[in-house]
Amino acid sequence: MKRLLAAALLGCVAFRTNALAQSEIARTTMPAPPQPGVIALPVQGCDPASEIWHPDAGKPAVRNVTCPTLLPFLPKAGATGASVIVAPGGGFLGLAIDKEGYEIARWLADHGVAAFVLKYRTLPTPKDQGVFVDELTKLIHGQPSAMKLPDDTPDIAREDGLAALRLVRANAVKFGVDPARLGFMGFSAGGFLSRTMVLTDKADRPAFTAPIYPNMAPLAVPADAPPMFVAIARDDFLLAREKGFPLIESYRAAGRPIEFHLFPSGGHGFGIGQPGTPEEGWIELLYKWLRTSGFLTKLR
Repeated sequence: MKRLLAAALLGCVAFRTNALAQSEIARTTMPAPPQPGVIALPVQGCDPASEIWHPDAGKPAVRNVTCPTLLPFLPKAGATGASVIVAPGGGFLGLAIDKEGYEIARWLADHGVAAFVLKYRTLPTPKDQGVFVDELTKLIHGQPSAMKLPDDTPDIAREDGLAALRLVRANAVKFGVDPARLGFMGFSAGGFLSRTMVLTDKADRPAFTAPIYPNMAPLAVPADAPPMFVAIARDDFLLAREKGFPLIESYRAAGRPIEFHLFPSGGHGFGIGQPGTPEEGWIELLYKWLRTSGFLTKLR
């Protein structure tokens, strides 16, 4: 089990594919991008100076996060009342926060769904960016590295996920959302976190979950688990480590609603999907699922 979880999270570390080109993650850092309206989640030991922002395939990414935050993306028109927490991936060692956070949240907000990008706490990595890239490369290639992968969703990430759900629900009126239609979605390691949210106490549990290219291992699905939407590519290396689709079968065995999309290609880390690729438009399928499942219609 430990090897399985490490293998699954290793794909998250790659940010894009299992065969990550070393040039994808820059050896240089960058200033943090503007984050208007960002909301701090209270924790002990928070140190904003610990964060290291850097380009990942030319887009902002961040690591050494000790101060979790939520960045709201609220609809300017046509609000449906539905909302979702968006958790980027990064193997719990960092966050591809633009590609798997901001881009997704903007699309959702433009379609009437309030989105909140969760910058959850990550595990410590070397302060020097060059050293980080070197150690990451070793890790990806299975060589001894100063960085270690967690065996499961770290407690700090789980705590931040719960804190995000509670904060949005407590401020539902302020954000103009229905607390009964708050979901949780995530990519790669964020998808791992989304799975974890299914196992929380019912009072905190999201109304729906959408793990995108997540760990596909079995899950102990509660009898009242929230509906789930899953999308992954056939050539995602995570699937090669499973026999069949255990996550999907776990939901089916529990008799809980699940929609599953398997794209013919796309690898690991396709984000919102590039035009002309099989995974293009998956987020529109998610939106249709939300609508046909009743999450875009106000509850009475």
